[in-house]
Parts: sequence; C-alpha cells; structure tokens
Amino acid sequence: MSTTTTTGAGLEGVVAGESEICYIDGYEGILSYRGYNIHTLAENATFEEVIWLLWKGSLPKADELAQLKADLFANAGIPADVEAFLASHLKSSPMDVLRTAVSMLSLYDASAKDMSPEANLLKAIKLMAQTSTIVSSFGRLRTGQAVLAPLAELSFAGNFLYCLTGNKPDQIMEHTFDVALTLHADHELNASTFAARVTAATLSDIYSAVTSGIGALKGPLHGGANEEVIRMLLEVGTSDKAIERVHEMLAKKIKIPGFGHRVYRTEDPRATHLRIMSEELGKSTGHEDLYLMSSRVEETVKGEKKLNPNVDFYSASAYYSLGIPIDLFTPIFAVSRMSGWTAHVLEQYHNNRLIRPRAEYKGNPDGMAWIPMADR
Repeated sequence: MSTTTTTGAGLEGVVAGESEICYIDGYEGILSYRGYNIHTLAENATFEEVIWLLWKGSLPKADELAQLKADLFANAGIPADVEAFLASHLKSSPMDVLRTAVSMLSLYDASAKDMSPEANLLKAIKLMAQTSTIVSSFGRLRTGQAVLAPLAELSFAGNFLYCLTGNKPDQIMEHTFDVALTLHADHELNASTFAARVTAATLSDIYSAVTSGIGALKGPLHGGANEEVIRMLLEVGTSDKAIERVHEMLAKKIKIPGFGHRVYRTEDPRATHLRIMSEELGKSTGHEDLYLMSSRVEETVKGEKKLNPNVDFYSASAYYSLGIPIDLFTPIFAVSRMSGWTAHVLEQYHNNRLIRPRAEYKGNPDGMAWIPMADR
C-alpha cells in the first residue's frame, strides 16, 4: 500500500522537516530567528550577534561575542591557491567563481573530514569569514586593485565594505549594510537552504553542503532579483519612465522584479527596513533618485496588482548606493546567507536523517510490453 501523498508543484505548502532556527508566518508578515522577531533584530542586533544566535540558539554574552569577532577576524585569510584561482578567472561570473572557490576551501582545511561538532563549528566560522574575503577579493582583483586585509576595529559588515572598496565606510553605510546582512541571514527552507540540508543529510561535509546552497542561490528564480531591479531603474532613468516600463511589463504579463513572494501574503517584513535604509542611504550618498523611483514603482505595482515588494526590491538601491558592483549583489546574498546555511547544516548533523522524499508518478503504468527494434 502506498504511503505517498499528493503534493503541489514546487512542494508549495509542504512541510519538509523540523527546525528551531527560523519561523515565518506569511499571512501576518512575521519572520523571526530563534524566536527573535526580525524587527527586533534589525533595530538592536549586530550581524555578529545574529550569527551566534543562529548557530547557538541564544544571544551571545559579551565575552562570547568578543570571541566570535576575534575568530572571524583571525580566519578571514584565504589559501594562496584560492586567491590565485580568483586572479585567473577575472572575467568569469562572480557566482561561478564563488561556488568553485568555496568548494576549494575544503582542500586546504586539515579538519575537512572531521565531523565532530567542534570541528564543524570551526568550519562554519571559517566559511563565514572566508566567503566574505572571496567576494571582496574577487571584486578588487578584477579591477586591478590589490587585495586588502580586514581591520580589527571594523565590524564584519564594515570590513566587507572596506575590503571591497578600499574606503572605511561611514556610520550610516556600515549600519545599513550590517542590517542588510541580518535581514538576509536566514529564511527557513528556501531553495538554497533546503539544498544544503539535503546534502548535509547524506553526511557529506559542510563545504559540500554550502556549495550546494550556492549552486541553488545562483538560479534566477532564487538569487539575483535585486540585480534585475537596479538594472531596470538605471535603464529607465526617471520615475515617469519607470512607471511606463511597469505598465508595459504588466500589459505583457511580465513579472516585475522584486515583487511578490511564495510565502508572504502581506509585506515582506525585511522590505520594511530596506525601504527606510534605501531612503536614508540615498540621501547621504546622492542616490535619492533611485529611492524615489523605487517608491513610485512600488506605489504603481501595489495599486494595480496588489503586490508588495520583497527583500530584493529596496536592497537593490541600497546596495548600489553603497558602491557595490551590480553583479556582486547575489554573491553578497551568499555572504549573509552563509550564516543561515551553516546553522541549518549544523542542526541537520545534530539530529540527522537522510532526506529522501517520494515523487508522485505521472508516467505510464507498470507492465509495458517490450517492442522489438524492427517494430518500433
């Protein structure tokens, strides 16, 4: 007797596992990490505190936070061969480079095969620190600039911006990026996190698991929407032309990038903060026009299609105002989401069972008669 159940396309609405990391109520617009509402975290936490929260399940004490910061700083360097790989693929897609470089890290980790909780936590620290270094280093190398080492006085967010641009960010820029990293840190069983957990469930190593996550994030239906948003805004140039473009896309039934979400039926709570940060950062960096265009587009799409912006919409103008190259938007998503991926992988290892769902078969029934070659 079959024990399978009918499912919707894309596993929509299907509960595929248990977790204590992230809670979402799409109808009420609630997102929380370990019981802490995303608004509470965005308004109070640093990204380093969020990393600890995701991994450990509680907020860090002062000494724990100091140790985590020290560990991230100490493990930021990447192997020389990995940096050489970055330098030899300067014209390649940043996500292709990131996926390969993260996978390469396992070759230079003496504890790569050690599956003890202590070793896996250390590998999670290395992955957090070194993923940031890979993205910022690649950004500099491909423009002919020297790789920069992080500064002890800067936060994780501040060091990423410094190591990418060569300039110490001001307080608004550092705080904005820090909050953006928090907002992107985790989102339950999204495609990339599920991919990472499926790989981890085979008891493959954590490097393989997060590489699976990066591969899933690379797909245009997961990461990359904020790249589409900013390219559209820059192409149209003015609010009036942006509205014209939206009307054209709606008439042709083309999806407006940065709007709608599989889970949320109300505003994505992450967009609430990014909207404010886009405005503040735009004013301080001379890109307020991007915020104003975004606001007009939001007003139009909500009015005509009743769709709310998601996390990608206002992050586009915010990242652009920070001086981040457009094709690094998705790799930066990976820098932040590495905290969530590693948290889920560690949780999977802690109480593991192989993830092996069934498929509802839609093909021909069993018992087909063999057809000889001459009769086909």
